[in-house]
Amino acid sequence: MKILFISDVYFPRINGVSTSIETFRHELTALGHTVHLIAPDYQTVSADETGILRVPARPLPFDPEDRLMSYSWVMKRLGQLRAEQYDIIHIQTPFVAHYLGTKLSRLLGVPCVETYHTFFEEYLYHYIPLVPKKLMKLVAQRFSRHQGNSLNGMVVPSHPMLHVLKSYGITTHAEVIPTGIEPESFVLGDRAAFRQKHGIPQDRPTLLFVGRVAHEKNIGFLLKMLVLVRKEIADVLFVIAGEGPARESLQHEAKELGINDNVMFIGYLDRHTELNSCYRSADIFVFSSRTETQGLVLLEAMAQGVPVVSTAELGTRDVLRDGLGVWVAKEELDDFSENVVQMFKDANARKDLGESGREYAHGWSASKQAERMLGFYHSVLVPSELRELALELNTSGSDY
Repeated sequence: MKILFISDVYFPRINGVSTSIETFRHELTALGHTVHLIAPDYQTVSADETGILRVPARPLPFDPEDRLMSYSWVMKRLGQLRAEQYDIIHIQTPFVAHYLGTKLSRLLGVPCVETYHTFFEEYLYHYIPLVPKKLMKLVAQRFSRHQGNSLNGMVVPSHPMLHVLKSYGITTHAEVIPTGIEPESFVLGDRAAFRQKHGIPQDRPTLLFVGRVAHEKNIGFLLKMLVLVRKEIADVLFVIAGEGPARESLQHEAKELGINDNVMFIGYLDRHTELNSCYRSADIFVFSSRTETQGLVLLEAMAQGVPVVSTAELGTRDVLRDGLGVWVAKEELDDFSENVVQMFKDANARKDLGESGREYAHGWSASKQAERMLGFYHSVLVPSELRELALELNTSGSDY
């Protein structure tokens, strides 16, 4: 099968969508299929540019990390794309990529599916705060419904997210297929070396967050939680690995809360050379995002044997099983901080939880999810093939 991915983001831009695309590209290729990708040009190449068509793009004023691709530049290469004879188009993001994907689907005569990676109901409110939240919620629902019903199929990373989309009135054929964990995520990182590199004492109690440093990730809650934890564990350190538009405000908040010496921002890390060691360096991984459609970083932390304290909201409810690598906490400062403090004080609990989480993460194999994705593609392709057959029979004047 020949598959065309289209996305508004990809490496070197680091986020969960980029990771999901890379994972499925790798696994589908390993299964003998061809996967090409249309993605923005960041003026910096990723580690592997094979099969990638980089599109001229300009930075967005409200989020300079992201890029707005040139729609017209791609359309001028319609002949080149038609010659590839793709079987299916898989859109990964809802901006220029969505409209390019649906347009190319019509022009090339191939089905089009899309993965719903972002919970816009919460996401948009953080970036357009002057608009009332209730109105923004209605806009997000209408936006998602319009886009979803323009597709031949939708991929959703979790059952709770699928339920939300159905409540919007999306009737497109959809299936829950999460992003899986690749084998390299289970290669144990070097805890001691990472701590030494970043000046973290080997015995310092350390919490970790990995992900985009964005408002919708609810990292401010974790900073407030840290204030309570510090009352019990004075030298606790909270490491935040990632970049994003909320970094400056979070740094200011840490200063206002008086916890500057207990927080370390270390920016983006190369997932192939540094990320495993980053996870491994932590005593506890913490997470409280309300907007995750899956929460892949939770499984990556578990794959490194790191115990987790997290809320279970939306997509993370599908991933988390209390007692299997994680203590599920409420989004309440007292409850969350008590779980963290208790885990810090119980080394055996941390060890047992880390071991159970590592075993649990093995059940989220990337190869299995890629096979499920292929099955989904075929379920979308078969109806279109039947329609083509019916059209041929009608135009040939057959009585069948």
